[in-house]
Amino acid sequence: MAAPAGPVLAAAPVLGFLGAVLVAPVLALLALALTQGTSWSLDAWLAPWTDAYLRQRLVWTLAQALVTAGAAVLLGLPLAWTLQRLEFPGRRAMASLVMLPFVVPTLVAALGVLALLGTRGWLARWTGLSFESGAVLLLYGNLFFNLCVVVRPTMGALQAVNATLWAAARTLGASPWRVFWRLEWPLVRSAVWAAACLVFLYCFSGLGLALVLGGQRYATLEVEIYTLVAHELALGPASVLALWVAAGGVLVTAAYARLAARAAVPLRVQPLARAPVRGGKAALLVLCSYAVFVFFVLLPLASIALAAMNSVADWVGLWADEEFWLALGNTLRFTAATVVLSSVLGLLHGLAAHRWRWMRAFLFAPLVVSSVMVGFGLLVLYPRWSASLWVLLAGYTLVAYPFVTQSVVNALDAMPPQWLAAARLLGATPWRAFVRVTLPVLLPALRRGAAFAAATALGEFAVTLFLSRPEWTTLTTLIYQRLGRPGAANLAQAQALAVGLLVLAWSIFRLLEGRPQPRNEHA
Repeated sequence: MAAPAGPVLAAAPVLGFLGAVLVAPVLALLALALTQGTSWSLDAWLAPWTDAYLRQRLVWTLAQALVTAGAAVLLGLPLAWTLQRLEFPGRRAMASLVMLPFVVPTLVAALGVLALLGTRGWLARWTGLSFESGAVLLLYGNLFFNLCVVVRPTMGALQAVNATLWAAARTLGASPWRVFWRLEWPLVRSAVWAAACLVFLYCFSGLGLALVLGGQRYATLEVEIYTLVAHELALGPASVLALWVAAGGVLVTAAYARLAARAAVPLRVQPLARAPVRGGKAALLVLCSYAVFVFFVLLPLASIALAAMNSVADWVGLWADEEFWLALGNTLRFTAATVVLSSVLGLLHGLAAHRWRWMRAFLFAPLVVSSVMVGFGLLVLYPRWSASLWVLLAGYTLVAYPFVTQSVVNALDAMPPQWLAAARLLGATPWRAFVRVTLPVLLPALRRGAAFAAATALGEFAVTLFLSRPEWTTLTTLIYQRLGRPGAANLAQAQALAVGLLVLAWSIFRLLEGRPQPRNEHA
């Protein structure tokens, strides 16, 4: 038995939540698309493909996601191999910090890119070269935010390479390059392509980076949906676009689920020990890894920190700003509530998914829809409760709890089934076996999942834009408001807020996660 209350009682709240917060809003958007001026007109449904303006948005959305996914694989695969196979100074710190961008809120990441490459960034001050809001800034921001999505799962997959087989191949005269392609690549390719699908999905359905860095010329479909709803009140066309984005998300999520299932096959092997750096090729690989790590991980964060430290007055002004304290309080309240709700829902979903394989399909359901679609769908479906705190927290929980579920499922899969059998044989009731055997095994996994849920809630932006009230301003929305106001002082305050949010996110993440542990999943 997966849980003392039984798998049925574990699955019922999960299915009810997904039905109310995911399926019903999508159906509401479909109904809205059919009633708000689009009706059954084929032209209206094909507008993203036939209208020149929308087609440009669609092509750019696909292009920036594909380019980012490809670049993340080209840069992340060698970096992951270097971190997993070679021992060199700074390797441990690099392996730990490479995950930092994933817990950085999207608006903080966007400000870091602007502080480095923007018209007032450090690159412009040093070289006179800068980039206006557009393609280069968005692609760089995407890579900064998603490089770790490829690196961490690939490092885990490389642990499945058998040291004995590797040594035998080298003894038979195979070069390191040939060993990689014939022995290592077949074992890691499913994990690499699954990570590439995830990167594509994050870029295809992301709002924060595209809204701040892309500008009007390089706006994505998510930005277009937000513009249609927030500024033009064109709910019908926005619903059509949202459904097209969801359809694309379904296809990519299905591919990701299939590849992730292949990559998750457990293998008991003798791990390959890391080797010291010998020879010019290995030294060059390490130097290139340092360069990738510094340029795509450290520089944006260092740039925004340096920019924010330039003015002590901006920091002093924040302490006296009532908006800041209101936003900070709201951010902490919403994050705490999201962590609790996500932990409960993720635990129930994980227990049900461990007992019933078909429940694992719903684990990927929140990936299908973007945060924009979640907020928009909840706004359409529950207009009378759109200003309700529970609706806002439901949106937060939907985008955050899959991290907990994935972590719980992985922990349950790794737990030997003999443990529960032995407890039951010794007379333990299902509840006592769960409390004394299963729950202690799950606690580290729950902490890891809760850490990522907290990081997601701290940086949540799209749901807040649709469902938040003025008195519910969070740090992310306050940063966006300051960026929208003219003047260098507002930009400086936005940068100071971003640094504060970054420190808060990393502190809460480390507090909840505890001591870092090796893990093969991206969660």
